[in-house]
Amino acid sequence: MKSVRLRPIDTTVHLITGARLLDGLLAKALDVEMACGGRGLCATCHVYVREGGEKLSPISAREERTLGLIADTDADSRLACQCKVLGEGIVVEVPAAMYLRSADDLMDLIGEEAKQDYRHPVSGAVLIPKGKIITRTMLTLCSSIAKDLEKIKEM
Repeated sequence: MKSVRLRPIDTTVHLITGARLLDGLLAKALDVEMACGGRGLCATCHVYVREGGEKLSPISAREERTLGLIADTDADSRLACQCKVLGEGIVVEVPAAMYLRSADDLMDLIGEEAKQDYRHPVSGAVLIPKGKIITRTMLTLCSSIAKDLEKIKEM
């Protein structure tokens, strides 16, 4: 078993050697949308590997391509569905945001202040920043999400 530390939720997951980092996120009941079904085509499992990146499987061409399309990536960015845990000492930062599946996700929140960033499930771009009041106008902005998700599922 390999230990992986998750920040900022300050917890540790234990995974067998060769398990996907995504399996660790799911084991801690983190709401990972997996819009593409874990094929490395979307942003919903994007994480930052702050320590121990060399103890993960190497980045693939597909993962590199997808990361190139995602907003808010840095040199530590990985897709949790694409990297396998090979050693100890990995520290992963989970982005504090919710990936929207549809505008319906926001219907019950109209008039409330966003308690976290709401991101597009494919690009990872922030659609509604933390602290903004969620309005009906924002729902029209989010209406393209369903179309984008359908395109991903068809790939």
